[in-house]
Amino acid sequence: MKKEVGLWIDHRNAVIVTIEEDSETTRKVDSNVEQSERSSGGIRAQAPKGSAGSTAENMRDRKVDNHLGKYYEGIVSIIRDADTIWIFGPGEAKIELENQLNREELGARILGIDTVDKMTERQIAAKVRDRFLR
Repeated sequence: MKKEVGLWIDHRNAVIVTIEEDSETTRKVDSNVEQSERSSGGIRAQAPKGSAGSTAENMRDRKVDNHLGKYYEGIVSIIRDADTIWIFGPGEAKIELENQLNREELGARILGIDTVDKMTERQIAAKVRDRFLR
């Protein structure tokens, strides 16, 4: 039985659509990373080296990076047994997830990575169905 997974991802959440035989399931995973903890646009302002701001900024960056690492590990645990994985989304999270999959030797299962804008869960499910069931 072939298991195909398509997922939309950003740093806030992921929507995972799994297709097996005649069955389709959708699951949403929240990262729980607070917006205020992340920098806008993925660019972090740098405080002068040696300043208190620099140390606080580094600690915050490590906290966010650790939290996102756990978020990606959770997603991988859900999709680990997929035969085919298609990743799409608006920002850097899709590439970071690809890197996690490669570290876990699952990169060969990635069908593709595409950049798309914000989508509703219904739009995501329809896009995955269109990709795998055509």
